[in-house]
Amino acid sequence: MAAVAAPEAPPRAGLTIFALCLAVFIVPYGLSSAPVALPAIGEDLDAGVVPLQWVVNAYNVTAASFMMAAGSIADRIGRKRVFSFGVGLYAVSALIGALATDVILLDVARGVAGVAAAAMMTAGVSLMANMFHGAARTKAFAFVGVTIGAGLAIGPTSSGLLVDGLGWRSIFWVQFVIAVASVLGLKLLQESKNPDATSVDWAGTVTFTLALFCFTLGVIEGPVWGWGSAGALGLFAASALLLAAFVFVERRQQHPMFDLSLFAEPRFMAVNLLATAVSFGFVGLMVLLPSYLVGANGLTDGGAGLTMLLLTAPVLAFPMVAGRLVQAGVSMRPILSGGLVLVAAGLAWLTTVHADISALGLAGPLLLVGIGIGLIYGLMDGAAVSTVPPTKVGMASGMFNTIRLATEAVAVAGMIAALVSFVQQRIGPDLSRYTEGTDLDARSVTDSVTSGNLDAAVDKAPSAARDAFTDFLGAGYTYGFQVVLWATAAVCLVSAVVLHLILTDRPADDDGDTAERQPEPEEAAAPRASAGTAV
Repeated sequence: MAAVAAPEAPPRAGLTIFALCLAVFIVPYGLSSAPVALPAIGEDLDAGVVPLQWVVNAYNVTAASFMMAAGSIADRIGRKRVFSFGVGLYAVSALIGALATDVILLDVARGVAGVAAAAMMTAGVSLMANMFHGAARTKAFAFVGVTIGAGLAIGPTSSGLLVDGLGWRSIFWVQFVIAVASVLGLKLLQESKNPDATSVDWAGTVTFTLALFCFTLGVIEGPVWGWGSAGALGLFAASALLLAAFVFVERRQQHPMFDLSLFAEPRFMAVNLLATAVSFGFVGLMVLLPSYLVGANGLTDGGAGLTMLLLTAPVLAFPMVAGRLVQAGVSMRPILSGGLVLVAAGLAWLTTVHADISALGLAGPLLLVGIGIGLIYGLMDGAAVSTVPPTKVGMASGMFNTIRLATEAVAVAGMIAALVSFVQQRIGPDLSRYTEGTDLDARSVTDSVTSGNLDAAVDKAPSAARDAFTDFLGAGYTYGFQVVLWATAAVCLVSAVVLHLILTDRPADDDGDTAERQPEPEEAAAPRASAGTAV
């Protein structure tokens, strides 16, 4: 007797998609809402730039590090179970964040939220891939993509308005409420497992996580300790040794977390280079710009959030434009490399920023960066899996998203570390002219400035010198910001050229196979989206 075909969608498909997307929305919102709140958090909790940086970095580092492990665990013990665990854990972390009275506790809560985000994304995508099939699956994943784009776009603006009206804790209360509401939809989800799933690659997970943590911590603490200090060099050495151990372990695993052979594929490397450039050109800018607008430009948190809409709104519209271009026969290569050129041009244009620049003056460069990123986000995930054989699309997708989140964490850490170094270099020699008779030093003033809280330093200066001191600090902040923008523009432009040279189309004999074959549930179970991008 012929087997009965599985239905394309489960009962109450619309409610099921809504339940999944409601939970998934928290993941990009958790990333994009935090940067706008950093100046208010730093002022309220008396935190310097390094612990403030970890409010963002802790989320990215743990999400990147646990992405692959979460997928493996979900395959073994049940995807609904892991998804439910992620939703509950995120609710707990948001509650702790909302109640935190110490920045270190807030950092820990954000790290826990990153673990929860990894569980929600990997298991949520797996659940959707197993409950929906054919055209219904395509439609369901389209809703996930829109949800992630909306989380990125809405986060900075809503966060600024919330901080202005209710205080920075309100952004975590919002996340808590959404997570609790998501629990109500869990009963609509159908449990599934991979009967052929292997054991979790704990050796690979531990070595990779520790290597990433040591490297990121070294980048963050380098300006504080000195790049040649024993502490910084020790962290980088530990990271290199752990990375070597990771490669050693993975090459001897029968079922490794990473299939290292994929890195021999130039096209796959090209797409990962694209993700790295996007991490610098968009995610890093999304973290640095709000503090600059508040600190040097004198905007309120709400005003900074509204200004950030110029950067994030195109992410909602232009992925569809990129899709239409591909449907019209345009190759992905010129769209992706051209998108990076737009980002580089926007960043270079943004170097004209100054302390009293208006929203109109910012509109051109921010919209240009946002359009470039929107075009890239429309195709980046598809490009990642189209560069490898069909049998490896699941592994490639998981690896790509893990690398993308890891580079986001490193990009944020590196750009802030560079900003701190350049600002301190600029203001250090002449600082004593404004701080005579105070306990202010170059390091403490730099921390205040780069966290967007110039008043913390200005208020300690002699009253007669405060206006001049404010201008001096604003000029130093602007100088450091401009140098970082130029460096980031160069990274994006060079990446665009390299990408265009090596991201060739798949051979003709692979195209049909890739186009006609739908991923199996086990392949689709690999993470296909992250906090920083759309599906």
